[in-house]
Amino acid sequence: MTSLEWVRRGLRAALLAGAVMALPTTPVMAQTAIPVPGPTVDAIKKRGMVACGVDTGIPGFAFQDSSGAWKGFDVAYCRAIAAAVLGDAAKVRYIPTTTPARFTILQAGEIDVLIRDSTMTLTRSVQLHLDEVAINFYAGQGFLVSKKLGVSKITELNGATICTLTGATLELNIADFARANGTKIGTLLFEKSDEATAAMEAGRCDGYTDDTGSLAAVRSTMKTPADWVVLEGVISKEPLGIHIRSGDVTWRNILYWLDASLKTAEELGVTRANADQMRASSADPAVKRLLGAEGGFGALLGLDNDWTLRAIKTAGNYGEIYDEFFGPKALDLARGQNKLWNQGGLQYALPFR
Repeated sequence: MTSLEWVRRGLRAALLAGAVMALPTTPVMAQTAIPVPGPTVDAIKKRGMVACGVDTGIPGFAFQDSSGAWKGFDVAYCRAIAAAVLGDAAKVRYIPTTTPARFTILQAGEIDVLIRDSTMTLTRSVQLHLDEVAINFYAGQGFLVSKKLGVSKITELNGATICTLTGATLELNIADFARANGTKIGTLLFEKSDEATAAMEAGRCDGYTDDTGSLAAVRSTMKTPADWVVLEGVISKEPLGIHIRSGDVTWRNILYWLDASLKTAEELGVTRANADQMRASSADPAVKRLLGAEGGFGALLGLDNDWTLRAIKTAGNYGEIYDEFFGPKALDLARGQNKLWNQGGLQYALPFR
């Protein structure tokens, strides 16, 4: 190696060492460069409303009360989004979507987000070009049948005719189950659950199949709920969650971390009622970061630092939302896998740090 090459190598080493020494030592969270909002947030702010795709009407997930107001688990998420992004939980336009049309409506841009008891699958992600943002409800496909059928297990349904919804994964799951178990199960397809319910009560089919959350809802709407029983077990995994069109990273991040904020709030004991007080007085750094008292995370998403505080004060934490619409005073559906990870369930939020 020549003397000149030694000199050049020494200069490069010195420059590199200087660059390393000059690297900032402040935490990443303090460097809050505001991102480009993205097309979806821009459209929402110009419109002044979040267009939220929900079910046409099913207790638990999304339904209208006697005054016409939308209520439900998925509706609570829509309200939390509006509170976080627009500062007002009432600024939501609810778009009822049927099972066959829900993804087409999302792809066409008629809604900003689909929160409609919809299963996350490979084909919906890859073939339909959708982002499956977060799982907000773990379920499985089960069966609600007439007690007159005289069966207690799914494996005893050989020869039965089951009502279900068209355009869902449900029919394929039944076919796979029947094929794997050497049985025959007929299906009768409908676009809406209330149509299927009417067919069941008219004796056109022996029962109904859907995710476990929806089964509890459908049973509650029957004329005589005690005449119907949910069979033991499930035949599939049905991770339900938030869907958006692919390509808007900022919008995906906002929705992902909003879901995480509701679950983290439950984990840390932050509720709808105490959120303001905990933000003002908690000494727990995790609580302070969650509620925007420190960390500057809102700016990283193009939002203000009160966005999670507003969402939690609007909807409550994840457990509060579940209890309101599926708990003992509602559909009395055990949380099961929807308990937090530290309570024996699967709901696990990434940390705010």
